[in-house]
Amino acid sequence: MRLFTKSVQAEEGLVAESTTYRIKDHNDIKPSVAHHEGLPPSKAGWRVSRTGDGDTAMAIFFTPDEVDEPIDPEEARKLERKIDYMILPYLAVCYAFFYIDKTTLSYAAIFGIREDLNLAGTQYNWLSSIFYFGFLVWAFPTNFLMQRLPIGKYLGFNIFMWGFFLMLQAASKNFATLAALRALAGAAEACSDPSFMLITSMWYTRKQQPVRIGIWYTANGLGIAGGGLLGYGIGNIKGSLPSWKYEFLIIGALCCVWGIVMFIMLPDSPVTAKLLTQRQRRLAIERLRENQTGVENKHLKAYQVREAFMDYKLYLFFILGVVGNIPNGGISNFGTIIIKGFGFSTLVTTLMQVPYGIFICISILVCVFLNDRFKNRRCLFIILFLIPNICGAFSLRFTPADRKVGRLISYYLTGPYNAAFVLVLSLQTANTAGHTKKVVTNAVLFLGYCTGNIAGPFFYKTSQSPTYPLGIWSMIVSHLMEVVVILLLWFLLANENKRRDRIQSEKDGGLEGRDLDATAFSDMTDRENLKYVQCTFLFMKRQR
Repeated sequence: MRLFTKSVQAEEGLVAESTTYRIKDHNDIKPSVAHHEGLPPSKAGWRVSRTGDGDTAMAIFFTPDEVDEPIDPEEARKLERKIDYMILPYLAVCYAFFYIDKTTLSYAAIFGIREDLNLAGTQYNWLSSIFYFGFLVWAFPTNFLMQRLPIGKYLGFNIFMWGFFLMLQAASKNFATLAALRALAGAAEACSDPSFMLITSMWYTRKQQPVRIGIWYTANGLGIAGGGLLGYGIGNIKGSLPSWKYEFLIIGALCCVWGIVMFIMLPDSPVTAKLLTQRQRRLAIERLRENQTGVENKHLKAYQVREAFMDYKLYLFFILGVVGNIPNGGISNFGTIIIKGFGFSTLVTTLMQVPYGIFICISILVCVFLNDRFKNRRCLFIILFLIPNICGAFSLRFTPADRKVGRLISYYLTGPYNAAFVLVLSLQTANTAGHTKKVVTNAVLFLGYCTGNIAGPFFYKTSQSPTYPLGIWSMIVSHLMEVVVILLLWFLLANENKRRDRIQSEKDGGLEGRDLDATAFSDMTDRENLKYVQCTFLFMKRQR
């Protein structure tokens, strides 16, 4: 046993303190399910958050000096590929099911569920929205559970449950039963996007995150295309049940199977990943040093909750969640009805979703790879990839009804908003530090996501079917508001960076003297840690 002193230095009003601990020899420190996040830093100078505990990654490193471990470039590339194979396929397939699951009601609508369950008035709209009420109610609890529990296991369990609730919907005999089951399915699905974002941030650098988010989010488009093909196949089943029941049963069963796969195979953290050697774990974590966001911390920190709600970014991300998903709430539930209104048969309508899904995949991949190729342009690409949506929505609104090809192309142009939302998600992960603060900001962004998806269907009036002029106008206005909020966010973050650079330049060593090692896994928030650089990615070249 040895004695070490932890020093928490004062920063922006924080009180300096020091505490002496007894800890085991370095060779005895091994990661476990609990990650030993309470292990104290050595006297060499770990800097931690005001609560005195750091990130789970401290179980791997004994001193800050060990964080900057030399690594051969070829070894780094092999490790990066290995991590990609360990993480991305599971998230991508899961995300495809996530979107297929959300569109089952849309396919059920053209397969006759409205007539079979005697849905009248706005009941179908409510079925579309009530899914997100379940999501909304469970958003904060599920985010805090993600912080406390092994995230891979928790995600797999929830995927299984949403598949189970989807299968039960086939037994629905009236609006009330179906509504209750859809709310439960929404609650089970509330962990999906937030957990994907946390997993991406704990495995990848800020530079790598947009491409990786783009890769798993591309499965959104694959889900649309795959859902169309599944819908076509299910529509051709000649069984004793209505086609919409087979839709729920088959897709729900597939989700359950994938949930079991995720529970077993998806690692919970770089600190405990069984497929990585001890050295690979250290290198996987060292890659995240310049992020200044750490891996994770299992303790809920009240001051980080307070700070999150006092941060303007939280409210702007909430607004982006709302305006970015009002169009999604409409298109995901009424898209098939709009296409069928062009004069296609039911089965051909399902196939018409395939090009739409492929176009979304292409737009997401082009967006994230352009963002990776042209540095410091993230906000700019968000705006650029909203332009086709605005043009497509205007065209869909004003193109005459008899020009079906033109209207179909206009409908397809409404897809690239998915690419813009990918970069919105990456902006959030890149600009929030402190694990509890990340969890809270995630939850609030997806509260906005839920709000938009709840509101979206109600702009699509039954009396206006199948052209839905009010619904199309809701898309146009939402996207224009999104452009305004992105410009405001860029302006505020750019000014915050200038303020931080000014303060840092007055310290010893100036901008080049930033000691990233000491704060890399401190679990400090972006406001506590002056070495944290806000990631605007628009017209700004940041010094690293």
